[in-house]
Amino acid sequence: MNTQPQDLDFNNRLASYAVIDAVSRGRRYPEPPPSYRSEFQRDRDRIIHAAAFRRLEYKTQVFVNHEGDLFRTRLTHSIEVAQIARSIARALHLNEDLTEAIALAHDLGHTPFGHAGQDALNACMQDYGGFEHNLQSLRVVDELEEKYADFPGLNLSFETREGILKHCSTKNAADLGDVGERFLNKLQPNLEAQLTNLADEIAYNCHDVDDGLRAELISIEQLRAVPLFNEQYDEVRRLYPDLSQRRVIHEVVRRLINCQVVDLVQTSNERLARQAPADLQAVRNQTQPLIAFSDGMRERNLALKRFLRQHLYRHYRVHRMSVKALRVIRDLFTAFFDDPRLLPEEAQHKVSELSEQAGKRGRARAVADYIAGMTDRYAIKEHQRVYNPGELT
Repeated sequence: MNTQPQDLDFNNRLASYAVIDAVSRGRRYPEPPPSYRSEFQRDRDRIIHAAAFRRLEYKTQVFVNHEGDLFRTRLTHSIEVAQIARSIARALHLNEDLTEAIALAHDLGHTPFGHAGQDALNACMQDYGGFEHNLQSLRVVDELEEKYADFPGLNLSFETREGILKHCSTKNAADLGDVGERFLNKLQPNLEAQLTNLADEIAYNCHDVDDGLRAELISIEQLRAVPLFNEQYDEVRRLYPDLSQRRVIHEVVRRLINCQVVDLVQTSNERLARQAPADLQAVRNQTQPLIAFSDGMRERNLALKRFLRQHLYRHYRVHRMSVKALRVIRDLFTAFFDDPRLLPEEAQHKVSELSEQAGKRGRARAVADYIAGMTDRYAIKEHQRVYNPGELT
């Protein structure tokens, strides 16, 4: 029996090409429809209550968690992406709940120590299928979360799962079943997934500027060489000549976000009007994404990315963290792969189970699952426990 009130319309005011419950491809394990919420609200709620989501609080974005209380973590980043993505979805008359679910889940598979940790774990896994955080995020929601009696993982809707998987090689896609099909058939994902991908870019570029300035790894003088930043900085200084430096930075960053969101909405509306997709399948059949920046904004965005790559991500203090991350991840992987008895009992069972299924490749995957699920501080502590003679437990 459907217990949703008649006046509770989750699809009110959505465009014909938005994802709604009625066109969803459903879940891997069929379930009765939820009461008083949409299918994608259910997805969002399951993600928020997942252990992997809580662990994002102590996973690095750029700066290791213990370096300061005000720097972004994977958790705060995911929340900020969700806020930006929901605003865009509302402006484009797309499904906000689906958009939020994708945004909150997109980094669930990230390792400790940010991209440095991912690169280190990928190097360890080169002979065993590699490691990629997008695929790991899907693995988390499909298999690794163990909460429900009737199914493994979170049993999310197909459309949420396809949004988590932003890119994928043909080789990997062939092994992924339903969510891998679009990479094999050269189809586009739903518009909610497209916009969340770009909201992620907006969030991490702008907030890395904020964190980089706060950490004094980059300066306003350096950033003024970046047109996108300098336009907003000049405007803020003109309007508020006596504003404190901290508030100037906040004003500039919020304007950086806003100008990109406005450009994205306007450009996407123009593309949607021009292509006029009748429904979701028409969106999938497009040769190019319909959610996009204008050419001018895309170029300015790339200039900001290049600046951050050169001056922030390659800064010697960030590089030092990357080298430490490489050592910690590599050492833990080697120790646990060579002697799984060093692992906690539950993880040992996983190693045994996957080893029986796929030999050394399965053992490596189970070890990678365990390490990828660690927070920064837990990884550091585990390294001390395994390698420091003074740490016996």
